[in-house]
Amino acid sequence: MTNPPLSKFKFCPACGSEHFDINNGASKKCADCGFTYYFNPRAATVALIRNEKGELLVARRAKDPAKGTLDLPGGFVDSYETGEEAVAREVSEETGLIADSVDYLFSLPNIYPYSGMDIHTLDLFFECQIRDLSGMHAMDDVAALQWIPLDRIRPEEFGLQSIRKGVTMYVEMQKKSSY
Repeated sequence: MTNPPLSKFKFCPACGSEHFDINNGASKKCADCGFTYYFNPRAATVALIRNEKGELLVARRAKDPAKGTLDLPGGFVDSYETGEEAVAREVSEETGLIADSVDYLFSLPNIYPYSGMDIHTLDLFFECQIRDLSGMHAMDDVAALQWIPLDRIRPEEFGLQSIRKGVTMYVEMQKKSSY
């Protein structure tokens, strides 16, 4: 890891002590009050949406990280929200579409550069069914949306490593299921 987030935290968030030291690779512990802070991955969601032609809905990132590269709709899970609720909310916020159903497929670890730190995420991939595609438009942190046939997907055009790997896995799953 090139930029360990734990090194960014200098003071104990519980008591303010500067005796807040690395406990192990995933935590820091305060020598004064005993508080241990664990650096765990954030949960994020990814939506795989296909139209009636079998094309995949792809977004172009409007913001860093990886601004201008391809992506899939999705984002971070909020507190007290399930993965299914989060992916449906993110689809609505980024595309204007309403997910009628969401089905969990798989998860992949990722590193998401943010504010000078490498944030570890666990990306949850969902296949989303959308009945009404008429209100689709790019919103939030999406610059543009487009439909791409699965056989024309180029994983190298996706800016985040977990999305590249997830798109590759999804295309392979679809090939196998069509036999």
